[in-house]
Amino acid sequence: MSEKKSFLGKIDRTIFSVSAIIMVLFVVWTLLQPKVAGATFSAVQKFITLNLGWSYLLGVTFFLGFAIFLALSKYGNITLGKDGEKPEYSTWSWFAMLFAAGMGIGLVFWGVAEPMSFYSGPPYGEPNSIQSAQIAMRYTFFHWGLHPWSVFAVVGLSMAYFQFRKGLPALVSSTLYPLIGEKGVNGWIGKLVDILAVFATIFGVATSLGLGAMQIATGLNYAYGLPTGMTTTVIIIIVITALFITSAVTGIEKGIKFLSNTNMVLIALIVGLLIIVGPTRFILNGFTETIGSYLFNIVQTSFWADTFGTNPGWVGGWTIFYWAWWVAWGPFVGAFIARISRGRSVKEFILGVVIAPTLMSFVWLAVMGHSALYIDVVQHGGIAAQVAKDASTAVFAMLQYYPLTGLLTFLTTLIIAIFFITSADSATFVMAMLTSGGELNPSAGLKITWGLIVGAVAIALMVAGGLGALQTASIAAAFPFMIVMFAMSASLIKAFQKEDKKESVEPQVNNYNATTAQNSKHV
Repeated sequence: MSEKKSFLGKIDRTIFSVSAIIMVLFVVWTLLQPKVAGATFSAVQKFITLNLGWSYLLGVTFFLGFAIFLALSKYGNITLGKDGEKPEYSTWSWFAMLFAAGMGIGLVFWGVAEPMSFYSGPPYGEPNSIQSAQIAMRYTFFHWGLHPWSVFAVVGLSMAYFQFRKGLPALVSSTLYPLIGEKGVNGWIGKLVDILAVFATIFGVATSLGLGAMQIATGLNYAYGLPTGMTTTVIIIIVITALFITSAVTGIEKGIKFLSNTNMVLIALIVGLLIIVGPTRFILNGFTETIGSYLFNIVQTSFWADTFGTNPGWVGGWTIFYWAWWVAWGPFVGAFIARISRGRSVKEFILGVVIAPTLMSFVWLAVMGHSALYIDVVQHGGIAAQVAKDASTAVFAMLQYYPLTGLLTFLTTLIIAIFFITSADSATFVMAMLTSGGELNPSAGLKITWGLIVGAVAIALMVAGGLGALQTASIAAAFPFMIVMFAMSASLIKAFQKEDKKESVEPQVNNYNATTAQNSKHV
C-alpha cells in the first residue's frame, strides 16, 4: 500500500521525535529562564574543564595520530566506494566545500581576535611582549591546525567507508557495525549514538551562528553605522537562518558548492590585498617562523594542561573549548565531508582533509594575525585593547588601519555571511540525513524544520549568556560524542583488518535495509 508523503517526508520516528522534543524544550526553558540557564551553563563548563579537560587533550591528540597512521598504512589504498569508482566532485570544489563547512565563521571571527587576545593575555610569559606575540601566533596555529581537521577526518572517513564501500545507511551509528552488529545499530545503542550526533551538531553550529551574527552586526556598524546589541544580533540570526534554509533546500550542487567556490575567491582577494598593501615582509617572515615554531612545539603543546596553574582558566577557556567545539562539529562536518568524498582513497581523503585545509587556515591566520600584531607591536596601535572590550570588533578594528577600509569591511562581512550560510546549510542537511534513516537526499521539509531549530537554539544561547553560553554548549555536547569517536576508530580498524584479510564486514544489505525501513516511516 502506498504511503502519502508529508512535509517531513521519510523520518526515523525515534531519532527525530526525541531530538526535536528535547531541543524545543531546551529553547523554551532557556528563553523563559535566561539567568538560570546562564548559571547552569557556567557550572557545567566549569565542571567539565576542571575535571575532564585532560580527556579532551588526550582524545583529540589521539585522533590526529590515528589519522596519520591510517594515511601512511597499508589501508591507505582502500577506495571509499567500489573499486575503480571515481570522485564525484573536482578536487577544487571538494576542497572548497569541506573548508567552508569545516571552519567558516570561526576562522574569520578569531583570525585577529585570538592572536591579539594571546598577545595581551598569553598562556605563560610576559604579556604585551615580543615573546607573547610569538606564542600568540603559535597557539593560534595550534588551535586551527592539524588537530581539528583530524577530528573531522576520523568521523568523515568512518562514515564514507561504511556508506559507500559497505552499503550502510548514512548514519553515525552505521560506523559501529563491526562492533555492535546489525541488532545493535538498529537497536537502542544505535539510536542513542545518532541522537548524540544530532545534539552535538546543533550546539556546535549554534555556537558558530552566534559568533557570526555578533560579527556581522559589528561589521554593519563599522561600515554603515547600524546599531549593535542583542536585538540586532537576533534579527541577523533570523535573516541568515532564512537564507541558509533556502540554500539547504536547493541542494548541494546549486547551493553549497556555488557559495563555497565564491567564498574561496573572496578569501583569496582579501588575503592578496592585505599582503600587497600591508607589511608584506613582516607577514611572510611571520608565516614562515610560526610554521616552524608550531611544528617544533606541537607535541608539548598538545599535552600541556597547566597542571601547576600558571594561568588558571586559560587552557579551559581556549584549548579545551576549541577541542570540544571541533568534536561537536565532528558529526556534521564529518558526515558532510563523507557525502562529498565518494570515490577517493583513504590516503587521498586524509591528506586532503587534514593537510590542505590546515595550510589554507595558516595562510589566513598568518595574514590576519601578523597584520594586527604589526599594528600593535611595531606601530603601537590599539587593536589588543579593542579586542579586550569586544572580540567581535577585532578584524574590523584592524581594517581601519588599511587603505580601502570600506571595501575590505564589506568583503569581510560578505565572507562571514556566506560562511554562516554554508556551515548552517551543511549542518541542516546532515541533521535531516541523521533523522531520516540515512537518506542521502532528505526532504526539504525536514531540512527546514532543523534549520528553524538551529536558529532558535542560537538565539536562546545568545539571550542566556552570549559568547560564554555558546562556548559551554559546545563543551557539554562534545564530551559524549568524543566517546563515540573512540568507538568509531576501533570499528574502522576492525573493518580494515577484515578487508585486508579478504573477509567481508558487509551485512546482508537487503535484510539490513529492510530492518531500517521498518524504523523509518513516511509520517
